[in-house]
Amino acid sequence: MTRRAPIKDINEDNLVVGKPKTHAAGLTAVVVALDRGIAQAGISRTARSLLRLNQRDGTDCPGCAWPESQGHRKTAEFCENGAKAVAEESTLRTVTPEFWAEHSIAELATKTEYWLGNQGRITHPVVIRPGDTHYSQISWNDAFELIGESIRATTPDRNVFYTSGRTANESAFLYQLFARSIGTNNLPDCSNMCHESSGSALNPTIGIGKGTVSLEDIHRAELIFVVGQNPGTNHPRMLSALADCKDNGGKIVAVNPLPEAGLFNFKDPQTPKGLIGNGTNLADEFLQIKVGADLALFQALGHLLLEEEERVPGSVIDHEFVNANTDGIAAYRAARKNIDWVETEAATGLERAQIEKVAQMMIASKATIICWALGLTQQPHSVNTLKEIINLLLLQGNFGKPGAGACPVRGHSNVQGDRTMGVWEKPKESFLASIDAEFGIESPRKHGLDSVDTVDAFVNNNVDVFVSMGGNFALACSDTELLEGAMQRVGLTVHVSTKPNRSHVMHGRTSLILPTLGRTDTDDKHPNGRQVLSVEDSMSVVRTTQGRLEPVSEHLLAEPVIVARMAIATLGADHVIDWKSMSEDYDLIRDRISRVLPGFADFNARLKTKNGFVLPNPPRDTRSFATDIGKARFTVSPLEYLTPPAGHLILQTMRSHDQYNTTFYGLDDRYRGISNGRRVILINEEDAIEMGFADGAMVDVISTFQGSERRADKFRLVAYPTPRGCVAAYFPEANALMHRELVARESNTPGYKAMSVRFVPHLETASV
Repeated sequence: MTRRAPIKDINEDNLVVGKPKTHAAGLTAVVVALDRGIAQAGISRTARSLLRLNQRDGTDCPGCAWPESQGHRKTAEFCENGAKAVAEESTLRTVTPEFWAEHSIAELATKTEYWLGNQGRITHPVVIRPGDTHYSQISWNDAFELIGESIRATTPDRNVFYTSGRTANESAFLYQLFARSIGTNNLPDCSNMCHESSGSALNPTIGIGKGTVSLEDIHRAELIFVVGQNPGTNHPRMLSALADCKDNGGKIVAVNPLPEAGLFNFKDPQTPKGLIGNGTNLADEFLQIKVGADLALFQALGHLLLEEEERVPGSVIDHEFVNANTDGIAAYRAARKNIDWVETEAATGLERAQIEKVAQMMIASKATIICWALGLTQQPHSVNTLKEIINLLLLQGNFGKPGAGACPVRGHSNVQGDRTMGVWEKPKESFLASIDAEFGIESPRKHGLDSVDTVDAFVNNNVDVFVSMGGNFALACSDTELLEGAMQRVGLTVHVSTKPNRSHVMHGRTSLILPTLGRTDTDDKHPNGRQVLSVEDSMSVVRTTQGRLEPVSEHLLAEPVIVARMAIATLGADHVIDWKSMSEDYDLIRDRISRVLPGFADFNARLKTKNGFVLPNPPRDTRSFATDIGKARFTVSPLEYLTPPAGHLILQTMRSHDQYNTTFYGLDDRYRGISNGRRVILINEEDAIEMGFADGAMVDVISTFQGSERRADKFRLVAYPTPRGCVAAYFPEANALMHRELVARESNTPGYKAMSVRFVPHLETASV
């Protein structure tokens, strides 16, 4: 295996459909991980990056936010998809000024995201101006001056600062400080599109928008629910933790519309049992629920738990905990007193006996954790669904004790840290007051734009400057066609990026691409030498991350340096904030953070300890709840589930095993048996027949929302064991079907798991 050249583009005609797998990981995962790394970066560079991945004083994986053990760590403390993420970043393929000179925007617009990302790391800052057909090289000084001039030429509310979530704490803190120094809270981020519903549900019910468990709790739980989640692809290291739970006698309930391999059997490639044995069977029960029916399931479980408590008083409810720490139990008991089982079975697609069996597992458990991901957060009633989860956990006192709690499983590494650092369009007054007191500025109080609001602002021509710190906004959002056209009307778009992506092609009238260091790159171009950054994982542990690979270009700048130089160019060298000093010494950033953010006292000293430190979490630490009433809340929500119009099915988006959000590592969705293509619709064979289509038929997909339609052409139907009435397609190919007003109430999260769609035969002549 040797380093290989970039791939050719996708040819969907080569798509192959095979049999889905029944286990995750194993020896194949090892082979694929090494092959991808060596293909991109060669043997030496791959070995050096992987052996330091997720180790103490090493590099935090740029993939997911799953935590590392506070105790022993394995030599290979990474998963297959983490290795792919590192391969993408440590690649020796480069995108030089000559690349941009060779490829016009018109040509690049015909390429897929897969092709664009595979070209390699961007080596120089480039610009495209009105009338240009190609990007061309620009000096860093001229780039920053252009940014400063453009921001000063408009009003603060017409500037938008987006971040993808992989930005480190120090970079994120400077970024939000820059935006607020200008006078805007327009700080949308990828959390708006993923776990915003989680925060909207958790904050009013338990007083914190984060999960309440540690990795050790996962190991010690008696019962774990894995809901709306595909850990085998999206959080593969979670499988090791679930296997440890099983080894300790715990049980697992998987709730998901698709029968994902990682929910059933895990072959740990670092154990003989995983390499040559049968692996570990994970799910004791699998509830194959219809998309959008989780609220109905959790209400049914609540009814059954309360029914058992009434039959055998004291057998279910933790009365001491509930009486001392919660409010609203009486209303909750009254609401769950009765249930319509016929409607519940129809809504969920589950049999009553299945639900009753899982309820008995809950009753028997003295320590339960409920984990969830985007399968629950991206529907109109997501917030109510998650509040129903909290009801179940509160009922049995599953907070503040070993092996118990709420566990939203975050996506991007440090997406949680970004929010902690203040990247949020709706900041609290206490945070803004601390910022103002520390830095001598006057932060704006008016709430800013989130990601969906930003799409609207683009469409309505209300954005003059758009700065993206990582990410791929054009491809990640809903209403893709409308958004791409609108982005091209913006005065200036600025992309701080490592590799080319679709947003660089659907650029503003003037556009800058600013190449930055990645997680694996050494950051040592500073007066005081090498600098270290920090991240926060999904369980509130803050630790260091530092790269040790030689950057592919001497022209790359670290994100804190880019932010600081944007600020100086915009606000002037004599601004009240000393941007330059902080960009040269990250300890100075952390000193300021320690005085602004609760839980970060002595930030620098605590960061240097063996495992970093854990941020305060009142529900977990002290069984206290910092809501407005000082107690946790039981809530009551009406029964709600997704009901498509006649002739339609409910479509959910999903990620391939060779993908992380809008980054495509390859074209092999191994566990689902799909390879060499992406434009597929997974459909129950009976639904396909009922709609008049055969397995493998080529269709155009039409979505319907409030009388409005969206269309995406040329998808292949693939017969798959999905629930009746439910289909699935890959994100972001299906984003064009998403109307931007289809969102979760309260959180404004796009409804990527809630699209009503129908199919028409694809006619090749129709797309010519």
